[in-house]
Amino acid sequence: MSDQADRPDRKPFLYVVVCAAGVARDVDRLFVAAQDAGWDVGVVATPQGLGFLDAAAVEARTGYPIRSGWRAPGDPRPFPDPDAIVVAPATFNTINKWAAGIADTLALGILCEAYGLGVPTAVLPAVNSLLAQHPAYAESLTRLRGMGVRVSAGAPHTPKSGETAAFPWEEALELLSQGPDSAAR
Repeated sequence: MSDQADRPDRKPFLYVVVCAAGVARDVDRLFVAAQDAGWDVGVVATPQGLGFLDAAAVEARTGYPIRSGWRAPGDPRPFPDPDAIVVAPATFNTINKWAAGIADTLALGILCEAYGLGVPTAVLPAVNSLLAQHPAYAESLTRLRGMGVRVSAGAPHTPKSGETAAFPWEEALELLSQGPDSAAR
């Protein structure tokens, strides 16, 4: 447990899982919106997603280092337990591995455990239109919805290379504010 987890006056804590998609460079928009809504934010990046982030800027914005790898036994936990999780942008690879229960990275391990813990989780896919046609992708989204994951209604978001303005960062918090009944829609 982190020291902050024991504080009764702490803000709710949001994990933002960031994958390797071009729109990830604008994930600060999500951090700002979450903090404005009263959340503390910690970032967990997939190993490839780490390269899409400015670690110093993320730490300055959130007050926490980016997590990407497993911590050693006995090392302190850098984040409190999550009150909710947003996966944005979520790639084809992460969505399919997560739905299949593959936990070969810290980010995927956290997502797979979140189901067992009942942590509210929302996902904003950033998948190109060709990958979105693969049958495994549709099956994975169906499985995630069945697990209670709140999937963006416009999934997949398929921004063109270099285009970031259209990614619906604000939808992440809207999905979390909806009850579990809306997750299966």
